[in-house]
Amino acid sequence: MTEGGSAIRAMFEEGARMAERFGRENVYDFSLGNPNIPAPEKVRREIVRLAEETDPMELHGYMSNAGYPFVRSAVAESLNRRFGTDFSEDNIIMTVGAAGGLNVVLKTLLNPGDEVLVFAPYFLEYGNYVSNFDGVLKAIPANAKGGFQPDPEALREHITERTKALILNNPNNPTGVIYTEETVRAIARVLEEKERELGAPIYLISDEPYRELAYDGRTVPYLTKYYRDTVVGYSWSKSLSLPGERIGYIVIPSECADSRLIFDAAVIANRILGFVNAPSLQQRLVAECLEESADVDAYDKNRRALYDGLTEAGFECIYPEGAFYMWVKTPGDDREFSQRAKGHNILVVPGTSFACPGYVRIAYCVSYDMIKRSMPSFRALAEEYGLSK
Repeated sequence: MTEGGSAIRAMFEEGARMAERFGRENVYDFSLGNPNIPAPEKVRREIVRLAEETDPMELHGYMSNAGYPFVRSAVAESLNRRFGTDFSEDNIIMTVGAAGGLNVVLKTLLNPGDEVLVFAPYFLEYGNYVSNFDGVLKAIPANAKGGFQPDPEALREHITERTKALILNNPNNPTGVIYTEETVRAIARVLEEKERELGAPIYLISDEPYRELAYDGRTVPYLTKYYRDTVVGYSWSKSLSLPGERIGYIVIPSECADSRLIFDAAVIANRILGFVNAPSLQQRLVAECLEESADVDAYDKNRRALYDGLTEAGFECIYPEGAFYMWVKTPGDDREFSQRAKGHNILVVPGTSFACPGYVRIAYCVSYDMIKRSMPSFRALAEEYGLSK
């Protein structure tokens, strides 16, 4: 097992223990991407309405392993309106969150020994997902000098005859960087060239749980429009603040190589991996809330306050363009920094947990009040390292 996901969860559990010891108001837990922004009011109303007005057999019963056809059709129509795509229900499979969807896709695509590429820094649970199916995860080194935009030429150097897929997470966890259209086009060109050279498809798996969390008017490129062999995984965990409800979908476009075979195999994978189907109530819920979103302005307020406070204290940060993470350069070893931060009741995740040492991730999906209260502790930590201005 890789250490990334377990390190984040371990830090989260440590935060709970510290809260009991010091009082929750005195612990500044920035470890887990667990949204604190309430779900939109319509979500609450629809849950109540569905529970009261829907026949229990329909509300809680089985359906096709791919999900309710009317829900898949609604998702497809929403995507078509937003991105100018041409999907139908036959391109959509409802899944148990984005993580469940990624496991379904990898189960479908991978043979033992197949390689899956990722750009560092990346969510290290990807390594567990790939190894679940005897695949091999290969990380492309971080492009820190390029602002953590992926380096297409580095991608070219890492593709081999065993490469089956590339996972792209945009906006990125942990950096908060949005990969630009220029970057996406360059990646697509490299993949197309390598497909022709190797005579086999290389699938681009677009992991998009943070798509809706983009700031300052930025847009996130929709990857099926740039590269034919793209599969999309999505979750409402962040966009509707429903992380524990585990509801998402995958998109398998008709133009994707072997799309019908992949779709049918993915439906079977959804069943045999033990998911059986995405939760029935949550499917019905999201179909009624496709135009809703959590309060991104609240995250933006947190983003600005945290960035201003940290940079004023002397820390060097990547200013997030999306998601809800601050990527902060550490003055020394990132694991030691994280331990010293705990001495000030601050919990952050070392960049080593994302295959990129020398940084820490700070999740600012917390209360604005906690960010403001944490600043004296961050300033004291900066003073330990001689960073204070």
